[in-house]
Order: sequence, then structure tokens, then C-alpha cells
Amino acid sequence: MTDGVPVSIVANGMTDLVSEAAGNMDAALQRLTKAISSLEVSIERRIHADRSLNDLQSDLQRLGEDRSRLANDLDKVEARANRLEDANKDVSRRLVSAMETIRNVLDAHGG
Repeated sequence: MTDGVPVSIVANGMTDLVSEAAGNMDAALQRLTKAISSLEVSIERRIHADRSLNDLQSDLQRLGEDRSRLANDLDKVEARANRLEDANKDVSRRLVSAMETIRNVLDAHGG
């Protein structure tokens, strides 16, 4: 007997406390496992989102570089087109002048 309480009652009470504590620990471990699993899923999503964002930022940077290169190429092509147009006008003017000179010479010589 322990303080007037039979040992079997004390032992049963201790067994109940141990069982209740074990049950509480199992429940806490299950909640902890579930929380860790949820955290792992969230981390994986975040990593995937970060990768996607980094990929988009890289694509955007490449597009910006391509745009700059294409704008530079377009400027060069436009400058060349302007030079060719000026040369074409000059050649056309010279041909008209040469034809008038030939016509004048032929008219002067009765041709």
C-alpha cells in the first residue's frame, strides 16, 4: 500500500498516465510530421516558382539584348538604304544629263 492506496490502483493510474502521455506524443508527432510535409511541399513550390521567375528574367534579358541588336541592325540597314537611294538619285540625274547632252549633240549634227 502507498499512503493507504493499494499498489495496484497506483500502478493502474501510472499505466493510464503513461498511455495517455504516449497517445499525446503520438498525436503530436503526427501533427509535426504533417506540418513538416506541408512545409516541404511549400518549399518545393517556392523553389519551382523562383526557377520559373529566374527563367523569365533570363528570357526577358535575352529579348532586351536581341531587341537592342535588332534596333542597331535596323539603323545600319536604314542608313545603307538612304545611301543607296542618294546614289540612285545621283545616277538617275547623271543619266538624264547624259541623255540630254547626247540629244543636243545629235540635234546639233543633224542626227
